[in-house]
Amino acid sequence: MQNTTTPDPADRIGSGDIARTLLWTVVVAGALTNMAVSFGGAATWVHLVCGAVTVLCAGALAVRNLRGRR
Repeated sequence: MQNTTTPDPADRIGSGDIARTLLWTVVVAGALTNMAVSFGGAATWVHLVCGAVTVLCAGALAVRNLRGRR
């Protein structure tokens, strides 16, 4: 008979952790992409899309942080 242990619920990765990690990844990727297209001389709409995605994800991170303090 095998001795099985169940993981501690505090050690599990929650959906909030995954969402926060994905949002941070998109923020960094958006900022780096915006910088790269800036050096590449891309069209204005590319800068606007990258900036909008970065700002929306950063705003979502801020809202999640403020809601978590309550």
